[in-house]
Amino acid sequence: MKKYITLIMCVWMLASCKESKEEAMLRLVNEWNGKEIRFPSRSVFTIQGKDTANFEFRDADYKVMTYIDSVGCTDCKLQLHRWKELVTEVDSLTDGRVPFLFYFHPKDMKELRYLTRRDNFTYPVCLDEQDELNRLNQFPSDMTFQTFLLDKENKVVAIGNPILNPKVKELYLKLITGSRTEKLQGTKTQVSVNHAELDFGSFPKTEKQERSFVLTNIGTGLLVVHDVTTSCGCTKVKYNKQPVRPGETLELKVTYEAEETGHFNKTLRVYCNADNSPLRLTVKGNAN
Repeated sequence: MKKYITLIMCVWMLASCKESKEEAMLRLVNEWNGKEIRFPSRSVFTIQGKDTANFEFRDADYKVMTYIDSVGCTDCKLQLHRWKELVTEVDSLTDGRVPFLFYFHPKDMKELRYLTRRDNFTYPVCLDEQDELNRLNQFPSDMTFQTFLLDKENKVVAIGNPILNPKVKELYLKLITGSRTEKLQGTKTQVSVNHAELDFGSFPKTEKQERSFVLTNIGTGLLVVHDVTTSCGCTKVKYNKQPVRPGETLELKVTYEAEETGHFNKTLRVYCNADNSPLRLTVKGNAN
């Protein structure tokens, strides 16, 4: 009996010592806040892996730096179309005074060049084949914490990925512009969706697939969709940015372009002013 009690106590102590997700996030934020990011002595930036770019960023008051490692699905991590949108938005607010530093540690250079060409991504990128930037700084393994807003001295002002989390994006813009960016606000409303999951079935890998989710505003206030994020760059969403009146609908047009054969299961998150935001939607299928 004593042996069992001792075992139970050990299990309880281990469970109580285990760090929660929220505690881990807070620890990372505190650990990296104010830390200086060290850059390699020579970083070569290119356009789509070919033409060398004359890219200077050291004197900028603010800079956004993101590091993409070689683990997992490269396309899922890059989401270059969303970075293009963010760069355009920040440029419009700052007259192009905030540089974006893209450091990619590729597992497949050919794939990375293809992805930058496919998404027409013409912003300078450093293809860090030796992983020098990470060796100097030892970034967190979670991609959520591999993007930083840096000040003029390259010290971390904020951490988090602004293309994956609208709240992080809002924080970045607030710090960069020196004021809170205005969003369409209003009373909370309620929303329903026609499907929580879309099944594309089986289809040839070369055929682009298009389906739609339909949101219905079943509340009494305007429905405002602030952002829709996807778990992979192969999945894109288009929708009307105008507020949706009570009783009316909003179509989310989803496009999926398979990069490889096999089964897929991708997640969409819809950030809006509904009580149950973010809505979590799924698209799945089999490319052959």
